[in-house]
Amino acid sequence: MINFLYFLILVLSLNNLTFAMEKKPYHHLPDGTFRNPEGSPKRDPNVKWSYKIFNQEKKKLDMTISKGHVLEKNEVLRNFDKYKDNDYIAWIGHATFIIKLGDTTIITDPVFSKNAGPLIFGPKRFTEPALKLSEIPNIDLFLLTHNHYDHQDMMTIRRFPFKDSKVLVPLKLNKYFKNNGYRDINEMDWYDEININKNLKVTFLPAVHWSKRSLTDTNKTLWGSFLIEYDEKKILFACDTGYGNIYKDLGNEYGPIDLTIINIGAYNFYPIMPYKDKSIYHTNPEEALKIGRDLKSKKVLGMHWGTFVLSLEPIMEPPIRFKDNAEKYGFNKKDALIFKIGQISKISDIIN
Repeated sequence: MINFLYFLILVLSLNNLTFAMEKKPYHHLPDGTFRNPEGSPKRDPNVKWSYKIFNQEKKKLDMTISKGHVLEKNEVLRNFDKYKDNDYIAWIGHATFIIKLGDTTIITDPVFSKNAGPLIFGPKRFTEPALKLSEIPNIDLFLLTHNHYDHQDMMTIRRFPFKDSKVLVPLKLNKYFKNNGYRDINEMDWYDEININKNLKVTFLPAVHWSKRSLTDTNKTLWGSFLIEYDEKKILFACDTGYGNIYKDLGNEYGPIDLTIINIGAYNFYPIMPYKDKSIYHTNPEEALKIGRDLKSKKVLGMHWGTFVLSLEPIMEPPIRFKDNAEKYGFNKKDALIFKIGQISKISDIIN
């Protein structure tokens, strides 16, 4: 009788576990890690990263920065003051934007450190942020897309002057903020929605990427994109992503998008990777435009270039390819937007 009860308990436990796993979304794995949307491209497991080859090839890059790529600090400060009563988007550098929508000012993936890595290690900036951390306007909403060092910058998080802001992060990233004095931290799974106020809603959506900060935490935290809906306008902060079929689904569900902000740099790892100008986890300029088309986006703004050397394409190549190929993907050249570091533009001039 006792053996039968043990057997019955075991069967029920296994059934409950199976039922629980069946209820989990596709991107949740049984071991607690995450994976990309179904049908996403996968990295060749035979490819081995080589810092030696990367550094050899990196030395061949021309580090000449085009004139006008970075605006003068005085001009940036004047423009922030000039547009303080308007809705605007400002590029601080890399994936860091300040977006003002009504009474809410948003910052995305803020990185103000001199390098993208632990302590003094990792790629160093070749352009400075448009503003110092101490110079940014009051921030109400802090958006973090994933935990890579060029997006989750712990120096910035520790020294951030507005820790009373609402923080939206992917699953399992709460601790980095809680341990540094933030109080309003919201972990989000894909398709979760949060109403910031009666006019502003943010939805966390999938991206084709990955997460890692150490040798032992690969994909233990989630990654994604933020759809910002305000006053009947839709802005997708797509950030780091490779191309995947998921974007056609998102376009059908959430499109048309007024403005997609997406990575156009860090796509060439040849000869480490077998194909030139092709990365599973970062769109090249043409793939970024293709995602914009899939999302039924009216305009696309390129980012994630011109700040750190993370890959081996020429540092000023991404915006040229982005503009030159816009019409092939159904955009007018003027709708494939490129900002200067420090540029601030009114929402009404971009979305119309």
